Amino acid sequence: MPRWAGLAAVVAAAVLWGTTGTASHYSPADAGPVSVGAARIVLGGALLVAWAAARGQLTGLLGGGRWRLLAAGSVAVAAYQLCFFAAVDITGVAVGTVVAIGTGPVLAGLLSRLVHGTPLSSRWLLATLAAVLGCTVLVLGGASTGVVATGVLLALAAGAAYASYAVIAATLITRGASSTGVMGGLFGGAGVLLLPVLLTTGPGWLLEPAGAVVAVHLAVVTTAVAYTLYGFGLRSVPVATAATLALAEPGAAALLGLLLLDEPARASTIAGLGLLAAALVVLVLPRRR
Repeated sequence: MPRWAGLAAVVAAAVLWGTTGTASHYSPADAGPVSVGAARIVLGGALLVAWAAARGQLTGLLGGGRWRLLAAGSVAVAAYQLCFFAAVDITGVAVGTVVAIGTGPVLAGLLSRLVHGTPLSSRWLLATLAAVLGCTVLVLGGASTGVVATGVLLALAAGAAYASYAVIAATLITRGASSTGVMGGLFGGAGVLLLPVLLTTGPGWLLEPAGAVVAVHLAVVTTAVAYTLYGFGLRSVPVATAATLALAEPGAAALLGLLLLDEPARASTIAGLGLLAAALVVLVLPRRR
């Protein structure tokens, strides 16, 4: 598979993830963020399992000790959802988002280096620093922030959980497992773990017309389709690079906020988007021979 196709798939996945906040904005008033996040994984995970099963790509997925990695990855997916929402509830959306999303690609690169010995190039380091700085400017610019240590620790845990399941997915895929089957296994398992959370956080909003539309978008677009693309990209893109490219997510979210939610176009928004764009360009440019 050509490198450009994998890069395009990862960026497309990140853009779809970026629609999560805009879609959640239209959810019913009684739909809490934890309930919405749990519904996304429960329903999206079920779709990924069904898609993998229909293609016959779940057969043999648990053999050869793979089930241990899948179980650990499923726990990491579920932990990311719970830690992230707890972090933003305690220390605020701005700080929680910057710490969780900003540390994710850095930890993914370091974990990939530790587990697989994957070299981290100066290009990756430069692009990651620019992307994290862009996210920081984008999210914190113009926001009233307060830092609570417990919330920051939970956000760090969310970043570590994201790095863990990204590296686990890449490990399984590079060892020959189907990317569709791996994503189905990871998110199907996480859906089972988060089902009790959904049931205890008032899932009645799912029966409202607006709630049903939001849930379908989150499950189909931001989970099933997005993670299918992400898994496809991991076939040819190193996980450290993929994790940094995924920082296009807050950029897409910011653009949607400007276009659809009438959010103000601050100088910090323009600067953050510019830094993110520069980082993505650095990563996707062809390597010199």
